[in-house]
Amino acid sequence: MLSLDKINWDERGLIPAIVQDATTKQVLMLAYMNAESLQKTLETNETVFWSRSRGVLWHKGATSGNTQKVVSIAIDCDEDTLLILVNPNGPACHTGAVSCFYRDLSEFMTQE
Repeated sequence: MLSLDKINWDERGLIPAIVQDATTKQVLMLAYMNAESLQKTLETNETVFWSRSRGVLWHKGATSGNTQKVVSIAIDCDEDTLLILVNPNGPACHTGAVSCFYRDLSEFMTQE
C-alpha cells in the first residue's frame, strides 16, 4: 500500500487528477489536488481540488450541486498522477457539458 507521503507532488505541491465516470468510463475532467484537497476528498468521499487560478480549495459542486461521489482513487506507476472514479451528480464541465472533453480536434490530424 502506498503511503500518501510517497506521492510525487510537483514543484507547486500539486498532482494532476483525472476524473472518470465509474459507470460509463467517460473521462470527465482534469483538475489538480494538493495534500489538503486530497485529504478532504478521502475524508468526505467527494472530490475536492486545488484551484490554481484562485489559489483556494474547490469542492466540486459546492455551488452548482454537480458533486462527484468518489468510488475509487488510483495512482499511476510514477506516483505523479491520480485517476479518480466517481459517480457524478450532474455535468462535470462549467459549460454544462457532461465532460470537459467535448470538443473534437481530429479534423486537424494528418491523414496518411
